[in-house]
Amino acid sequence: MAHKIAVIPGDGIGPEIVAEACKVLDAAAAKFGFELEYTKLLMGGASIDVNGVPLTDETIAQAKASEAVLMGSIGGDANTSSWYKLEPQLRPEAGLLKIRKALNLFANLRPAYLYEELKAACPLRDEIIGEGFDMMIMRELTGGLYFGARETSIENGIRKAVDTLVYNEEEIRRIAVKGFEIARKRRGKVCSVDKANVLDSSRLWRAVVEEVAKDYPDVELSHMLVDNCAMQLVRDPAQFDVILTENMFGDILSDEASMVTGSIGMLSSASLNETKFGLYEPSHGSAPDIAEKGIANPIATILSAAMMLRYSLDLDEAANAIEAAVRQVLKEGYRTGDIMSEGCTRVGTVQMGDLIAARV
Repeated sequence: MAHKIAVIPGDGIGPEIVAEACKVLDAAAAKFGFELEYTKLLMGGASIDVNGVPLTDETIAQAKASEAVLMGSIGGDANTSSWYKLEPQLRPEAGLLKIRKALNLFANLRPAYLYEELKAACPLRDEIIGEGFDMMIMRELTGGLYFGARETSIENGIRKAVDTLVYNEEEIRRIAVKGFEIARKRRGKVCSVDKANVLDSSRLWRAVVEEVAKDYPDVELSHMLVDNCAMQLVRDPAQFDVILTENMFGDILSDEASMVTGSIGMLSSASLNETKFGLYEPSHGSAPDIAEKGIANPIATILSAAMMLRYSLDLDEAANAIEAAVRQVLKEGYRTGDIMSEGCTRVGTVQMGDLIAARV
């Protein structure tokens, strides 16, 4: 029986990089004996052009009927595209926020992995990089400061703004469970990051995470204050396996972690709900300036597809094969323009997809 995958090519370079990811997925399916059934959906600017809105209810329903969603990049050039003359709720990115809410995607996964062949792009010194690093930032995506009550007012002629940081124990528990489950698929270590020396929300966070940890005796749990974690990411990134944290801290730390890898074109991501369902997409944008030129780097999307196999379909062996294929292609010296270095062979989007698919 075929696994049902919703595919949202998106805008800009999205259709190009998604096509290469599907090519690599098909190679993995042929090798490991499973089937994938793709349903192509419109979202973002592509949906605006056809439907007048960035996301339709029909698209949401079709996404929900699938086992996972593989998505390219959404959006265009805000300075030139007609999409950005529309009201904010009708612009491409509004579709992304809406689908995350509709699918209850509360757990955001951002891996940060340093490839041996790309060490020169890392801004950290060689003695800090050492043998490299491989971490997963696990960010709670639908609660906390970004979703709490907010108000701007004037009191006695002075402007005042209030943002409320709220978490309940169930919101914390479900992201913690995801964190521990994913640690089991990795190296079995969770570092929970909070600000428990100051914030009540963080003290609750730490207490609930410790309760969840009792169900995972095979996973090592540690705690770290967020300011120390920010420092440790540039001091010794190799110490981390899974970093589990709340929304705002995760927003900041995931960007810091991605920076130390040296190339955003390599960064995959996933957003999961309480089941195995997830939405998988590259961390980079739609890059409309290079769309349809055949030069975009498809690796982030290909690695996102590998995450889909691992976390939504439990096809770990196939996911491992795709990740190994990416490493092999880089080891052989093939590069797209964004990661090109002296002595390497420059290839385009389709060529990179072909090379990786051939090595799965």
